[in-house]
Amino acid sequence: MPARPSASRRTVLRGAAVVPVAGLGLAACAAPSQGSSVAATPTAPVDLGAENEVSKGGAKLYRDHNVVVSRDGSGALKAYSTICTHAGCPINTLQGTTLICPCHGSQFDAVTGKVVQSPATEPLTELPVKTTNGRIIAGPGA
Repeated sequence: MPARPSASRRTVLRGAAVVPVAGLGLAACAAPSQGSSVAATPTAPVDLGAENEVSKGGAKLYRDHNVVVSRDGSGALKAYSTICTHAGCPINTLQGTTLICPCHGSQFDAVTGKVVQSPATEPLTELPVKTTNGRIIAGPGA
């Protein structure tokens, strides 16, 4: 019976170097841990702050609540969950009115919730929003 060739030291070391990197790639595509203390989206009305914090044509990201609130040119407010629809990562960057997901680079329009850059294909989830006594309230029951 012919002898099986043994793997060279270089082949073994190369394989050992690839395994951790592959694991990091898989971890980056996973949804965030369910053990986080912040709810993915508000489950009850949340007071986000003063109504004047969001100017006409602008948007404000409320990272602590995973919500973005925008105001169109007519003054109407819109609110969206900032949990990316691609892999469930919390979006933590707002540039102008563009939300940018840190996990895979998906981008969303904070005024419409629509995807402006893939890999996400679904728009952000719209949330009820209103103003009460000069405060922005978003989430179910708002």
